[in-house]
Amino acid sequence: MIELQHLSKQFGGGSGLTSVQALDDLCLSVPEGCLFGLLGPNGAGKTTALRILCTLLAPDAGSVTVAGLDVLSEPRAVRRLLGYVAQEVAIDKILSGRELLTLQGDLYHLAAAERHGRIAELIGLLGMEEWIDRRCGTYSGGMRRRLDLAAGLLHRPRLLVLDEPTVGLDIESRAAIWQVLQQLRDQGTTVLLSSHYLEEVDALADRLAIVEAGRVIAEGTPEALKNALGGDRVTLRVREFSDAGEAARVQALLQDCPGVRQVVVNRSQGYSLNLVVQDGDVIERLRHQLAAAELPVFALAQSRPSLDDVYLQATGRTLMDAELSVAGLRDPKLERKQSMR
Repeated sequence: MIELQHLSKQFGGGSGLTSVQALDDLCLSVPEGCLFGLLGPNGAGKTTALRILCTLLAPDAGSVTVAGLDVLSEPRAVRRLLGYVAQEVAIDKILSGRELLTLQGDLYHLAAAERHGRIAELIGLLGMEEWIDRRCGTYSGGMRRRLDLAAGLLHRPRLLVLDEPTVGLDIESRAAIWQVLQQLRDQGTTVLLSSHYLEEVDALADRLAIVEAGRVIAEGTPEALKNALGGDRVTLRVREFSDAGEAARVQALLQDCPGVRQVVVNRSQGYSLNLVVQDGDVIERLRHQLAAAELPVFALAQSRPSLDDVYLQATGRTLMDAELSVAGLRDPKLERKQSMR
């Protein structure tokens, strides 16, 4: 259904601003009828890739096809095939939800009977009966997101593209959207969603790609990616952790311990250590090695690998640490310029 080949996109670089390489030779293939997740921190390039896919942005280099159609040379044909739900919800506050969907149906040139029936169907599917005739300006964030999703589904697209569809939503709204996405996939709709919520991608995606610095660094089914780690996850803290230097010293001490595949300092959780270990016997070896160095264990937890461990294995840091890094390095001037485009 989707082929992204060698996409590159750069922002900024003029008037003294720092340039940002949003996409760097990104390649991605999404099968038809699949619920596919793009996982990565804010700033990884997910939104840029989706906007290029949806004909809203041109790449500096590379090619994009949807159902065999070239996105760059046949944008109108591509738009008929897809529904796009952007990260930022933009709806008219004066219209009611039903009026907004009616307007959207007119923009799609739906016949009146078809439009009326489809709106009724989506109102029931997304549980909007109680508030759909109220003005949109009175809606909560969850209501607005459900309405936005309904607008993207109105013309029965073969491909639904969602950018961070559940950011900031309450548990009930998130669960409702998850259920709808799974139903759409089961009915044959191809769904591509971006997220930085690990549990969301793990629960929903048939396949996923991890995006870091504008590149795909890992791809596969959630289970296959986790199983490929070949071990369990251990989160470890010792009482002497006071700063990054102490954590790095313990990291170096444990790195050569037999059975330890990787040791990474997790700065987002008070300088704890994340390890991937091959067998349960490693735990006792870790205890003995730390005791010999007079570094008693303060907290230790062992679990099956998660997608965060997959991300850690691929990048050498956790997804939370990547989020914090992006937040610290972001250029406010460049952000303002990009938001005006």
